[in-house]
Amino acid sequence: MKGKNGEKSSKKKLIASSAGLFFLHYVILLAIIFLFMIYYDPDHWLEYIEKNLNILLYMILCILLLFIAVYGYYFSEHRDRMQSPKMITAMFCVLDLCIALSCFMGQAIHIYARPAALMALLCLLLFSKREAIFWNFIFGILLFVIDTYTNYTPDGIGGTGIMANSAVYSALIVSVTAGLLAIYFGSRIKTRISIVVLSIPITIPVLVVILLLEMGQLDFLSKDLGIFLGFGVIGGLSSTIFFIAFLPIFEGIFNILTVFRVRELTTSDAKLMIKLKEEAPGTFSHCMVVAQIAEMCASALGENVELARAAALYHDMGKLSKPECFTENQSGYNVHDELSPELSVDIIRSHTKEGHDLILAHRLPELFADVAQQHHGTLPIKYFYYKAKRMTDGEVRIEDYSYPGPKPKSKIAAIIMIVDAAEAASRALVNRTVDNVEKVVREIIEERVDLNQFSDCDITMKDLDTIRKTIVASLTGVYHHRVNYPAIKFGREGKIETKDRI
Repeated sequence: MKGKNGEKSSKKKLIASSAGLFFLHYVILLAIIFLFMIYYDPDHWLEYIEKNLNILLYMILCILLLFIAVYGYYFSEHRDRMQSPKMITAMFCVLDLCIALSCFMGQAIHIYARPAALMALLCLLLFSKREAIFWNFIFGILLFVIDTYTNYTPDGIGGTGIMANSAVYSALIVSVTAGLLAIYFGSRIKTRISIVVLSIPITIPVLVVILLLEMGQLDFLSKDLGIFLGFGVIGGLSSTIFFIAFLPIFEGIFNILTVFRVRELTTSDAKLMIKLKEEAPGTFSHCMVVAQIAEMCASALGENVELARAAALYHDMGKLSKPECFTENQSGYNVHDELSPELSVDIIRSHTKEGHDLILAHRLPELFADVAQQHHGTLPIKYFYYKAKRMTDGEVRIEDYSYPGPKPKSKIAAIIMIVDAAEAASRALVNRTVDNVEKVVREIIEERVDLNQFSDCDITMKDLDTIRKTIVASLTGVYHHRVNYPAIKFGREGKIETKDRI
């Protein structure tokens, strides 16, 4: 009963806190709109408000209804976003930026010169494709409401329009169309340079829309029509230019992981990767192999391949605090031979929490930190547990020789948990035949299932079987048998020497 009451209480708190944030950003957006009303007509803006107060109140109500619609959508479809004030703030900062840029460029240049696809592109990369489509329509409607009920002049500076005219309706169609096309083509981009090319498929349809909408009012050979088309080109180009400029800012401020940032963080030039390579080369090599196999497993399960690879590369960063205490970085001398099992196990299990803290300290994505902390779950550290049992006659609690957790909470974390153990175990095999690797991997998975390590994530037995097959195929490829080359050395003058192999 307490659980149900607690769940209801947390739900009420979530509704109250997220509603408060939505209302705060609603007020901020209204402030931006009224600041632009002053910018549109600095001499007569107050007079316009006095004469059109009822219309402006209608605009405020329309925007409020839009915000309520957005709140309802996220509360029913993306409640995880509602639980993060940072993500709510990020969404509305993107909206505020796009509204401000559109209002400024619409007045300073022309309504068709607005970066109509900017909102869709930013939402696509920062959030998701589904959210980008939703926000694209909200942005188009919101901009139309602002154009219609403020003192905006759609003909640009010196224009005479005040209420909505044909240009405003045309701009609504252009905005929605350009945004949808940007989402369609933008979902395929993989590098920042390809964004520049993206301006072409965005601009061409925008020009077609302008041409079709304006041909009824202007002559086909009209100079004004050519000018309008030129503004359309500016709008398409400005969308991609502003996108390139502002995406890294949002990535950095809100620590959001995009496809571009993932690739930047997984290069050999990334700060922590350089540190790992120099100070813990054995761990670096292990992480590289784990990343390669985790990538294949993620692909087999339909998970995000690049995220899996990136998280695997960073999963053992905690070993940087004491790299010499881990087997892969040792060369003959083992420091644990001189330490008590209690001290050794504290050093070993602390690397998960230290990795989590180190990753967050470098302002890297939370996903990397979560995987670093979760990839051993609450598993026992068997070597030191058995060592402690041999050294004492008393009872040894298995909990004192286990990782603190938490258990994996995502499929990617579960994949890395299995791959991490499988790579280490197979490396220790003397005879790495397919059957031996298969046996080791199967035992690793079965042990983790028996110990309920996957109880907090949505992985299925079918997924685990797919992971097992993928790991076996990958490991037998990485550690495949090589032919024993003859120990022959060719000298400078054709002299041949035979040497014994070391």
